[in-house]
Amino acid sequence: MAHRVLPLSSNLSRILRRFYVAIIALLALLIVGSLGFMWLGPAHTPFSTALYMTLITITTVGYDEAVPLRTATAQLFAGMLALFGFGTLTFLFTSLTLFFFESDIDERLRRTRMDREIARLRGHYIICGYGRVGHNVGQELLSTGRDYVAIEEQGETLRHELERHPRLLYLQGDASDDEVLLMANIEQARGVFAVTGDDSRNLMIALSAKQLQPHVRVVARCHDVRNIGKMQKAGADAIVSPDFTGGMRIASAMIRPQVVTFLDEMLRSDAGLRVEEVALSHNTPLRSFEHIPLRGQNYIIVALRRQHDTLFNPQVHTPLHQDDILIVMINPQGRDELARHLDPSPGDEVFV
Repeated sequence: MAHRVLPLSSNLSRILRRFYVAIIALLALLIVGSLGFMWLGPAHTPFSTALYMTLITITTVGYDEAVPLRTATAQLFAGMLALFGFGTLTFLFTSLTLFFFESDIDERLRRTRMDREIARLRGHYIICGYGRVGHNVGQELLSTGRDYVAIEEQGETLRHELERHPRLLYLQGDASDDEVLLMANIEQARGVFAVTGDDSRNLMIALSAKQLQPHVRVVARCHDVRNIGKMQKAGADAIVSPDFTGGMRIASAMIRPQVVTFLDEMLRSDAGLRVEEVALSHNTPLRSFEHIPLRGQNYIIVALRRQHDTLFNPQVHTPLHQDDILIVMINPQGRDELARHLDPSPGDEVFV
């Protein structure tokens, strides 16, 4: 569930270990070969000559013998030294090559692994534009235990984010490109966030997402209120204007400060407490709240949404209909608890 300057990876550590082993093996061969040629060669063969003979043997350069090989033992020793030397040098140079190209290899392996993870996602979210707004959206999804894929064009933004979240699932590219959205597994996605800083780009993302997956929910960011109608026509299900919501937040901080403080503390809570909505499954038996506790240890049902009407503080005898939406204050543990009370069929997802 994109950004970073790659640290020393486990692959790089393994390559360095290979390199050190190859160096040690080469030094050992040089010492053994030199001592062997001093012993097998003519009497008083100097170490420098034996070392030179060892070097030309393990590198198989084919120069004249610096140390005459007059016995079968000496010739067998030279042959074995050449074989081991060639293998050691090959191992050394391949380790050096891997060392210099490790970052590219590691990136390809990591990309392949990430593509497999993205392909396995179900009911995830796609964040198109991973700047400041997209990052905050991702943090909220992460805090509430939801999977997501980030799409961002700027490589520097992704590298910076990867330093903090190395397991981020991401794609670098244009989120309005159908191919990029398909790579993000939009066919299995629950929702798409079009939150780049460009209204026209967000409009194109909404249009592309709806064409590829008509049932996916699209939430778009819009700076110019004159573009809201265009984004609605493009298929955006919800449109958020930072200027409008910012103004509402400023007004709320003045006239209802305790409510704002409570909501801020809730969003910053490590317990993952949130106001969520729960869609009743078509397979959920129709019944009243007599069979579903209005509150549990980790949740409180605060309202019931039916079509365009909202019923606050539902009572025990309030009937439940298909397609009703429950508004609940809940944490991740409460999601499982409430799901058991609703008794959905296996595989159904009741939280949206």
